[in-house]
Order: sequence, then C-alpha cells, then structure tokens
Amino acid sequence: MLDTALKDLEILPMTIDDLEDVLNIERLSYSSPWLKSQFEKELQNQFSNKFIAKVAHDGRQETAAFIIFWVVADEAHILNIAVHPDFRRKGIAKSLLFFTLNSMEERRVKEVFLEVRRSNVYAQELYKDFGFKEIGIREGYYGNNNEDAIVMALEIKGEREVAFDDEEEQDEGFI
Repeated sequence: MLDTALKDLEILPMTIDDLEDVLNIERLSYSSPWLKSQFEKELQNQFSNKFIAKVAHDGRQETAAFIIFWVVADEAHILNIAVHPDFRRKGIAKSLLFFTLNSMEERRVKEVFLEVRRSNVYAQELYKDFGFKEIGIREGYYGNNNEDAIVMALEIKGEREVAFDDEEEQDEGFI
C-alpha cells in the first residue's frame, strides 16, 4: 500500500526559488554536501535536468526530495539525489527515480550511469531494484573520507516494474 505522502506527490522542475529547500535537504543528507554555487551552476547548465518532489505536509506543500541528472546525446548521468529525513521510507525516492527514468526514456536515452558510496548499501539496493548493475569502482572518489564509489549503469530497454511498498531505503544522504 502506498504511503499517504505519495498520493499528494508532485514532481516539478527545480527553480532558483527551490534552492534553499534543496540546500537544506543536501546538508541534512550528506557529510560532504554540494555548495550553493554548485546548485546554481546546475540551474544554468543546458545539459542539467533538475526536479523536486513536493508533498502535502501539515497543510502546505513541502519539498521532500530532489534529483539532478545530465543528458548528453543518448547517455545520462545521475549526479545527485536526496530525500529529506522527515520523508524517507515513504516511496518518494522510488517515485522520483521512476519519473526520472521515464523522462530519460522519452528523450531516447539508452544508458544511465551513477556513482554511489560503497557504504550506501540501501541506495545500491534501490538502484538494483530498477535494474542498475555494478560496472566498476572509482577508488577514493569521495574526498571527504576517501571512500570508494561503485559505478552503476542501466541500459534503458522500456517498461520498468518496480515494487512500491512502505519500506523505502534510508542511509546517509540518500533515501
């Protein structure tokens, strides 16, 4: 059964007006968060796609999550995705990723890449649920603690079947 938050979930393009909410989610999610200037550059980048997920909460719409990805030719790269701690384990990351992959498919993307911390097993499991496969390791990729990144890829072939339940993964910064 879907969480009530998902009934009111709305996915919208990220704008400069969303930046403070996005920065808050980023700081609450990661030990080495992106800087404001990095988000500002993404808002100006023609290859960058930025979306936020809003949910009804306490009588108002709140930004619960965001995703940033690039599309260049027929490839995409997911750069950043995070869910506010108050909204984790509600299926929001799955919905946002599902939306993103459908958007990529509409744009004729054939393959999607991403890096994920070796320690972030919950995020890895989420990606695997969507069909991502581990294709390599970037040693010492994360500068704040020299942690390795697992490189994952997904070949987009069409319909995706992902189970939506009340158990959304939660780990540092992700979901």
